Amino acid sequence: MTIATDPKPAMARPAAALDSALAQFDRAADYLELDPGTRAILRAPKRELTFRFPVKMDDGHVEVLTGYRVQHNLSRGPAKGGIRFHPATDLDDVRALAMWMTWKCALVNVPFGGAKGGVTVDPSTLSKRELEAVTRRFAAELQGIIGPDADIPAPDVGTNAQTMAWIMDTISMHAGYTVPGVVTGKPVVLGGSAGRADATGLGVALTAERALQRLRARLDGARVAVQGFGNVGEAAARLMHERGATIVAVTDVYGGAANPRGLDPAALKAHLDATGSVQGAPDTEPIGNAALIGADCDVLVLAALEGQVTAENAGSIRARVIAEGANGPVTPEADTMLRERGIVSVPDILCNAGGVVVSYFEWVQNRQSYSWPAAVVATRLGDVLGTAFDEVWDLHAERGIDLRLAAHTIAVARVAEAQKLRGLYP
Repeated sequence: MTIATDPKPAMARPAAALDSALAQFDRAADYLELDPGTRAILRAPKRELTFRFPVKMDDGHVEVLTGYRVQHNLSRGPAKGGIRFHPATDLDDVRALAMWMTWKCALVNVPFGGAKGGVTVDPSTLSKRELEAVTRRFAAELQGIIGPDADIPAPDVGTNAQTMAWIMDTISMHAGYTVPGVVTGKPVVLGGSAGRADATGLGVALTAERALQRLRARLDGARVAVQGFGNVGEAAARLMHERGATIVAVTDVYGGAANPRGLDPAALKAHLDATGSVQGAPDTEPIGNAALIGADCDVLVLAALEGQVTAENAGSIRARVIAEGANGPVTPEADTMLRERGIVSVPDILCNAGGVVVSYFEWVQNRQSYSWPAAVVATRLGDVLGTAFDEVWDLHAERGIDLRLAAHTIAVARVAEAQKLRGLYP
């Protein structure tokens, strides 16, 4: 087994995520006129952990991998954020993602701070036994750092419900009893929440639909292109299709599929499961990421990695609405270009917040030892995201600022208020 050192060739490497995150924060901090002390506290992570750990591979040799966990801010509650297994993961990447999680939790008003973690590894190169070994050793390194009252991980790029089950079991073995609340995004049979698997994709669909409504348009009949056909992109495409949208193009890390008459997400998923990619699906034409970003569509869903829309390709976008299913998919320079062209970008900390909202619901259910039906979860998710969307749009309209600044202004103000109310110790 060889540890891959680069993402798949069809997917562009992300631009510097931390630069984007800091630029977005500074813009909101300037707008809010934050005092220097509060600004300094919120600009830097509270706690960072970098560690290296050995794992024995199937052929008997040992690989030494690098893992990370960053807790950005805990003023509003325990840390919350996913765990990413990806070959491009590094400390700055995790810092940026942790900061975005802080703002995301504050924007949708769940009582968490932001965190993120990861391992620099390509999970597609690992056997199931190797993946379990990597996950369990990584979890063991986090023993005493993560927990239901301290820091609650969840799935992210390259991880899933099975990964969370292994982490929960590892922490539980160390504790001597089952600790279901240590992670969210678990299988339902182990205390996961109904509706969690589709939560982020559903949030993308709901916020994109709400943006279209504010523009006096409809999702029913809209033409949608989706970059990234993983958990988020697949769910977003399927749920938008169910609401009457026409999915005209989809890409994944290996290639893409397009049909101007419309694609069937279920058929694409079946082809993906059978072949490993949507490329080559029946009745489709191949398409790459560059062409998809410039596709003739009403909604462009960005559900891949950070930094996919830059100053170099922003001018090619023809969509009326961009739905940011990924974290930080649009660089600040591209953001300015899109605003000048009148393209509405639903910011990531709002658009993809469905996952953390339902993670919060799962955490609450675990603490109550009580489960909610899927319909209740979906209704409550819709209520939370609807309230957050309206707050962002109303501030944008009232003050004449763009949606991203409106979202970050609300989120940063809430965290700053919590920080000030808690005061400084000692």
